[in-house]
Amino acid sequence: MIRTDALDQLPVRTAVPALERALDDRGVAVLCAPPGTGKTTLVPLVLAGLAGGGPVRRVVVAEPRRIAARAAARRMAWLIGERTGGRVGFTVRGERAVGHDTVVEVVTTGVLLQRLQRDQELAGVDAVIIDECHERHLDADTVAAFLLDVREAIRPDLRLVAASATTDAQGWARLLGDAPVVEARGVSHPVEVVWAPPAAPVRPPHGMRVDPALLTHVAATVRRALAERDGDVLCFLPGVGEIGRVAGQLAGVAAEVLQVHGRAPAAVQDAVLAGSSEGRRVVLATSVAESSLTVPGVRVVVDSGLAREPRTDHARGLSALTTVRASQAAGRQRAGRAGREAPGAVYRCWAQAEDGRLARFPSPEIKVADLASFALQAACWGDPDASGLALLDPPPTGAMSAAREVLAAVGAVDADGRVTDRGVRMSRLGLHPRLARALLDGAAEVGGRRAAEVVALLGEEPPREYGDDLAAALRSARRGGDGYAARWRQEVRRLSSSVRDVAGGSAPDDAAVGLVAALAFPERVARARGEGVFLMASGTGAELRDGSGLRSAPWLAVAVADRPAHAASARVRLAAVVDEETARAAAGHLLRGGEEVRWAGGDVVARRVERLGAVELSVRPLQQPEPALVREALVEGLRREGLGLLRWTRESEQLRERLAFLRRELGEPWPDVSQEALLERAGQWLEPELSRARRRSDLARVDAGQALRRLLPWATGEAARLDELAPERIEVPSGSRVRVEYGGAQPVLAVKLQELFGLRESPRVAGVPVLVHLLSPAGRPAAVTADLASFWRDGYRAVRAELRGRYPKHPWPQDPTTVEATRFTKARLKRE
Repeated sequence: MIRTDALDQLPVRTAVPALERALDDRGVAVLCAPPGTGKTTLVPLVLAGLAGGGPVRRVVVAEPRRIAARAAARRMAWLIGERTGGRVGFTVRGERAVGHDTVVEVVTTGVLLQRLQRDQELAGVDAVIIDECHERHLDADTVAAFLLDVREAIRPDLRLVAASATTDAQGWARLLGDAPVVEARGVSHPVEVVWAPPAAPVRPPHGMRVDPALLTHVAATVRRALAERDGDVLCFLPGVGEIGRVAGQLAGVAAEVLQVHGRAPAAVQDAVLAGSSEGRRVVLATSVAESSLTVPGVRVVVDSGLAREPRTDHARGLSALTTVRASQAAGRQRAGRAGREAPGAVYRCWAQAEDGRLARFPSPEIKVADLASFALQAACWGDPDASGLALLDPPPTGAMSAAREVLAAVGAVDADGRVTDRGVRMSRLGLHPRLARALLDGAAEVGGRRAAEVVALLGEEPPREYGDDLAAALRSARRGGDGYAARWRQEVRRLSSSVRDVAGGSAPDDAAVGLVAALAFPERVARARGEGVFLMASGTGAELRDGSGLRSAPWLAVAVADRPAHAASARVRLAAVVDEETARAAAGHLLRGGEEVRWAGGDVVARRVERLGAVELSVRPLQQPEPALVREALVEGLRREGLGLLRWTRESEQLRERLAFLRRELGEPWPDVSQEALLERAGQWLEPELSRARRRSDLARVDAGQALRRLLPWATGEAARLDELAPERIEVPSGSRVRVEYGGAQPVLAVKLQELFGLRESPRVAGVPVLVHLLSPAGRPAAVTADLASFWRDGYRAVRAELRGRYPKHPWPQDPTTVEATRFTKARLKRE
């Protein structure tokens, strides 16, 4: 029996006529409706003709999560008085409840992607609804792009609805060809905002880590909310681990504590979504409850302010979820849950001043995630670089390049980026391409069943209590009776059916686990370089936690690792012991060998090296290295340590300064003698000495000044003018030849003042006035001038007065321009 009263109460009903008109006119539409208005449940029933009359049509609803797909199907079946599997069914990975009479099928976006790859026409489907498209999951973006291709090329009659829980729908409207935007207003009650920051500062999240002090504060805020408010409490936390820790701190509260996340048992999910008439409840949930699920009875929301988003470190080959501050949009969605049925309150566990600094919207997954699966889907679709796909955001070039490298390494695409038969098979396994490779190749080595067991472990990281040893985690899963073990067994059955259980699975479990893990992540095979410290083939260091049973292993296949902010090494969370033979077999494409001549440790190192990526497998000294390679190593040494490796005398240093001065003042043809320029032209001025050198000590014997003279402009004849334009010494009126210093911004001549008597103007070099440092008879600074005539006129009188007192035995004429320069005292002058 159709529950007409419940259907009539859904606020989205008022927008249904406009949505139907838009689909009749254009075939596409964007539906904006707040959470709880019925967009996920009423709209599919109406479009399918199961509510409100109309012709029966087959409708597919794509949800971002399995828990949301199951919940939506159950709710719709309840509304029409049936069980799931009848006219309303669902299909998620590993579970299907669909019958011959099913006209509304709720699927995950991943399942719909697989279906589109097998049947681009979607034969028999009249309409597709992409729900929660505002969350910008990569699968949803990809599904939308493929469906737009299908509508344009072969199914213009296919109706397409992008359903969003926010009013930020213009991007989707443009993507769908300026599709009409239909808005439904929700029944929204006022929600009071209570700012509840921790009393003391907490550390910001990094990687998967959340400061335990914040979780303690969240638990305390839940207790406060229970004491100050009526109704059930919905608390948002970033992940399963944090939910478990807060649940432990809520022991003894006067309420039932329930945990909602993608890994929760179906019975718990059903209990949360069904509501309760007995006592109060505290529901601890991940972001799945922001918009995908409606939790009845909630009057209070406690928001930790954190969320999980995927991040990929392409340079190190590490991909993982990371904890981030939730966006402003997510905060509004979460707060709205408190006002669904009556006035409510939201307790925000951060300061009001921080709110304006939060990101407006969550990061689109296509911009931050590992794109290997997306790139494989695009290649199977016939668009390897995804340039022809209608996407809200284009995939980042670097991430796509990294993804294509992964696909080529696992044999999913050929040299031109086109999908191979093996790649097509991989795409249909519903796995990341790395895991698909591990399943297919691992099955041939250890048997299909055991390969499936290990891949199922890699596909959903085991609970922390299973430990960091992947082989031990496998044994725990086999005997486990928890929810994870149940899901793992279900996935093993699914994967086992995809591969033949070939003979050849005689290897011990530990060896089999290591091989499959290494096949999945060949760049992460790691060799020990100390107790608990490893180097991965990717070049990234890796460390095990203290107390890990894997610390003494010579080799590891690292399955899960993250790199904390500012840390030099990755932190290993899950790994398996392997040996060198297994590492070589799994990461054979990274195996390299050859002569290696390079600058290391302050000298030329020549050796024959075999490497597995960045890991050195064997090293032997090289007795007769290639001269060209030695020369390159010496140049590299000069780049790293500077030209000081050569022999620089005082004369050669001054020659370089003189040339730098002429280059600065006159330009060409005088050479650039900066370090960068000299290294660039090493072949012109350091030969033949550079080609003869074999080690650092040979460089130290190279006379830099003699070598520099090779750069002088000999061909133009200007080289002969070097001493004229930038003389090494200048003869002053006393007859002394005084060295000119060219190391500063202006040439400097340091000379005793008396030796310049009779000289009316400052000396010049290359037309530039020399900066004269006038010294006392004892050689101490007395004055500095670049204009000697001005000094004699204006400054000399004061200097003369001081020097006469200090050095009375020396001549200090009133007019120094009219007397003869001297180096001597008055008495010496009389004797001569």
